[in-house]
Amino acid sequence: MKGLENCNFLKSTDDARKIRTRILQNLENACLPTTADEERRRLLSFVVCGGGPTGVEFAAELFDMLNEDLGRSFPKILRNEISVHLIQSRGHILNTYDEALSRYAEARFAHDQVEVLTNSRVKEVRPDKILFTQKDEHGETVTKELPMGFCLWSTGVSQSEFCQRISTKLEVQTNKHAIETDSHLRLNGTPLGDVYAIGDCSTVQNNVADHLVHFLRNLAWEKGRDPENMHITFKEWQGVAQRVKRRFPQASDHLRRLDRLFEQYDKDKSGTLDFGELRELLLQIDSKLTSLPATGQRADQQGRYLGRKFNKMALAAPGLRANEIDYGDLDEAIYKAFEYKHLGSLAYIGNAAVFDINGLSFSGGLLAVYLWRSVYFAESVSLRTRLLLAMDWSKRALFGRGESKSGTRTKRRRHRYANAECRFGSVLMFTTFLKGQILVGQLIGPRLHHNLIPYLVRLSGKCGSGFIRFL
Repeated sequence: MKGLENCNFLKSTDDARKIRTRILQNLENACLPTTADEERRRLLSFVVCGGGPTGVEFAAELFDMLNEDLGRSFPKILRNEISVHLIQSRGHILNTYDEALSRYAEARFAHDQVEVLTNSRVKEVRPDKILFTQKDEHGETVTKELPMGFCLWSTGVSQSEFCQRISTKLEVQTNKHAIETDSHLRLNGTPLGDVYAIGDCSTVQNNVADHLVHFLRNLAWEKGRDPENMHITFKEWQGVAQRVKRRFPQASDHLRRLDRLFEQYDKDKSGTLDFGELRELLLQIDSKLTSLPATGQRADQQGRYLGRKFNKMALAAPGLRANEIDYGDLDEAIYKAFEYKHLGSLAYIGNAAVFDINGLSFSGGLLAVYLWRSVYFAESVSLRTRLLLAMDWSKRALFGRGESKSGTRTKRRRHRYANAECRFGSVLMFTTFLKGQILVGQLIGPRLHHNLIPYLVRLSGKCGSGFIRFL
């Protein structure tokens, strides 16, 4: 994708600070009287690329900040020129949720005047605009452009430089988006039990059909037959299915009706499955398995899984050393394969929230927002984090979001600086003590706020006439 250097991301706290600074800079530059109308509309155009939970929640939070806290420090008339756009390549936002929730979120954004552009693919991100393709009413693809002053990219996860170096050194790593692991979270291409990978940097490889020979070899060894020429009965198929479930827990949902699967793929109606028929059955299961979601709950479950398994391996280590066992698949012998359990999905959409939990879908306003917050509160890792989270929510409810830009403190020189900034509406003032004089400069603001005059009168009365110089 061209122009990603013109986008902001949500990967670290530094990215969050950059986003905050960029938004406030755009608002302040839009207040300048020298800013043209077209440039002002561009500065106040905020675009979010990606209609997943991250992009939707950011668009909702951005709209809330601009709508609720803008009037405290900027002219309210500025609100009429602000626009928030959400670009989604699929037909609906939150496409992994229930369709009713997706439509509810779209209706909520339409009510809040957040423009949702579906079936749109970004071609290029330029410093002042975004080029994207969209299908018109006749199904033809047309290229459009959208002026923007801020762009957030949240359409997916790409490999870090470290993961890319690993992939180039391992020939079996062919996935361009993530490094591949087996069902025990061991990195493919490395010695068993040496390297593990969890989180969104990795993906669990679901190649059930490729392990067919392994499953049949174990069965043939037990029965004393050739694995490639053997025919398995329904009872033997039940044993193979149990092995598949242990090796690939995510395939368990697709192996519930073993009798139907056996009957469907027994093409010659012989009452047995040969090598080809069994391979076709497992390939069909392979096609239904999807990648694990790149979410926090997946990484949390994988981390807990590895912690429990490492504890088991540490307890078993003395016995393994006593028997001089340092080879083989120790992970599979000691602990089960990783099984992901989806706990549900939720998203904040601006003073409302949507939930999709175990097939139950619901949405709502203020009550749903507090339920959404309670989930995040419960998932916090410590009491300290929960207290800080509660204090932050309380501070926001009482005083709103802060609008100050973070920056470094100026070094003290031989002359003294007044480390104070006074903001009166849309006018930002600064005072500096330099060579016995006070310099008062008007940095931004289309008009002089009425509260500024009494302040300057009090300041001149304290310092004496002729002591103030206006820049």
